[in-house]
Amino acid sequence: MSDEIIVHEYAVGDVVAEAAYPITRDSLVRYAGASGDFNAIHYRDDVAASVGLPGVLAHGMLTMGLAVQPVVDWVGDPARITDYQVRFTRPVVVDPADGAVISVLAKIGQLDEEAGTARVDLTATVNGETVLGKAQVRVLLP
Repeated sequence: MSDEIIVHEYAVGDVVAEAAYPITRDSLVRYAGASGDFNAIHYRDDVAASVGLPGVLAHGMLTMGLAVQPVVDWVGDPARITDYQVRFTRPVVVDPADGAVISVLAKIGQLDEEAGTARVDLTATVNGETVLGKAQVRVLLP
């Protein structure tokens, strides 16, 4: 056992990652194939409209996965993610011509120096509107 002390140089409020992810209708088709989620609201405007949606929506799990990716990149190993939770607050409408862009900002929300962990709070937005609420990732600090 080592007596080595690891000091992390992070503070609550530090931005640790930022990213923007464009999504197109092609992205939705590819994600549907990979995930097996072929719900027509993710690729057909007429079906989305028939159930009262403003347009074709990105898959929730795709949105959730893109939102955590900057944190995975920051910590360098997906095994360092110990918990991840979100609330879906607004659907991501994917325009047939322009698509959508999910912008993600990751900030330290809480530190536990003794355990070597942090809670990272995510802000995920599309066109300036938040699409995930209470998006929090627990990580083992790199």
